[in-house]
Amino acid sequence: MTNHIALFEPLMPANTGNIARTCAGTDTVLHLIRPLGFSLDDKHMKRAGLDYWDKVKLVLHDDLADFMASVPDKKHLYLITKFSDQVYSDADYSDVSQDHYFLFGKETTGLPEKFMREYQEQCLRIPMTENIRALNLSNSCALVIYEAVRQQKFQGLELTHYYEHDKLH
Repeated sequence: MTNHIALFEPLMPANTGNIARTCAGTDTVLHLIRPLGFSLDDKHMKRAGLDYWDKVKLVLHDDLADFMASVPDKKHLYLITKFSDQVYSDADYSDVSQDHYFLFGKETTGLPEKFMREYQEQCLRIPMTENIRALNLSNSCALVIYEAVRQQKFQGLELTHYYEHDKLH
């Protein structure tokens, strides 16, 4: 089982760098769907991802159709959008025999409306007030992926961390 975060046409390198760091920390594959609003060697993106880029499983897609062709089971594809009445934390991601794909839209315009209508049953939202248009993309990714790994009993993640000198023998 693998979790996947996919970013549709991301614009902001710092967001993508922060998301890459979250992916490294949760052993989540990061998919970037072109066109990108930055170069992959952008200094802001590299700074946000710190020195974890070598730990990120990165997959690039030419467009949304290319990404969709890479998803073997659309039943485990989740579109994160504010245009849904289903809450992300109510979905069941506990099946560790399946890969789970979480697709997030562009920072300014989200996912294409026609595409969301086609996959309306798989649209999920993060509850928020009407005071803002949307949460920050990197925060949204962190919320959703940590809900998924929580439901998966944090499989493969270190639950306790000891400094070398603190280890119990």
